[in-house]
Amino acid sequence: MPDRIEKVSAFVIEIPRDVPYLGPLRDGEFVNRAGYIVRAGNRTLYPTKDRSVVLRIDTEKGLTGWGETYGIVAPEAVRAIVDDVLAPVLEGRDPAAPAVIHEDLYDLMRVRGFFGGFYGDALAAVDIALWDLLGKSLGVPVSTLLGGRRHGRIPAYVSGLPKATLDERVAFAREWQAKGFDGFKFAAVVADEGAEAEIAALREGLGPRARIMADLHWKYTAPEAIRLIRRLEPHGLAFAEAPCAPEDIEGTTLVARSVGVPVALGEELRTVFEWLPRLERRAFGIGQPEMGRTGITEFARIGALCHAYNVEVMPHATIGVGLFMAASLQASSAQQKLPCHEYQHSIFDPNLRLTKPTGTRHMACEAGAYVLPDGPGLGVEPSDEMFTHRVP
Repeated sequence: MPDRIEKVSAFVIEIPRDVPYLGPLRDGEFVNRAGYIVRAGNRTLYPTKDRSVVLRIDTEKGLTGWGETYGIVAPEAVRAIVDDVLAPVLEGRDPAAPAVIHEDLYDLMRVRGFFGGFYGDALAAVDIALWDLLGKSLGVPVSTLLGGRRHGRIPAYVSGLPKATLDERVAFAREWQAKGFDGFKFAAVVADEGAEAEIAALREGLGPRARIMADLHWKYTAPEAIRLIRRLEPHGLAFAEAPCAPEDIEGTTLVARSVGVPVALGEELRTVFEWLPRLERRAFGIGQPEMGRTGITEFARIGALCHAYNVEVMPHATIGVGLFMAASLQASSAQQKLPCHEYQHSIFDPNLRLTKPTGTRHMACEAGAYVLPDGPGLGVEPSDEMFTHRVP
């Protein structure tokens, strides 16, 4: 007899942080009554606490699968979708076909236009939990289910230099360089002296061999982005991330065709349907799928699509408790064109205490590379400490 899904539960986890994401507040920025900051540099909303939505699926035979999705803004929206829409449909189903279930859940709301946003995030959490269940039921890691592990260690680049001054940011990058990292990404929206001064100082401080990337945070028109990237190129820019508004496909394509370094994008895209038109136009040279938004099924499909277009995959890493990060490492290890994976040092390491390995080895990021967990499923599951941060 097949196993059946008995219960689906969603939880909001909230973790305080000392320094807001992207660093200290700038002039004109303030914390509003809901605990959010609107960053002046890109007019985008950020929380002062790290938040995530964790999903649990229990089966009739006693197995538990864990998922997680992006939840830093309005996480209760995701939880409501799970409770009201997805859980009643999932209950009673055989969990052994994650991709099939993902397609069925996607179809529930597509004619209403809900094939992205918070609905897509909720699907990602469910999908990760289902793959975790399948791996546990078979006693193998998710990477095995996806065809096999190509990479036992995944090179990582340091993302974000959250210090108040340029000198401090350079010194901070040098600290990570001394730990064995050779890739560094700065955020142009908090480069107070300008992106060109930022990369020039980082290049001088880090030397000629360091890889330096710029996250432009969707801030610029195509002509503005082209002019800026061309000024950054002489300093050895490795890639320019998110130069134009995400809906401006043609503008991003123009940038990609007009500069001498790859354009990177994709963290905001959830399905192959969103990736395909950008790939068809050659709008980017580096794909950055975010597991917390895609889930494992779409992540694997996006990776295969990028491979078909000869585009490298460098997965994005965002705020999370570690469950979708483990899923990203599992799925990334099965990718062929995978030069590196983003490393959010202010999130990954402090939050390792919130998960525990299902095998003998926990995930880690050391000396410039990720080490994958060796247990079945995701290889990790929540620790007791995670639930001390649960929002009632």
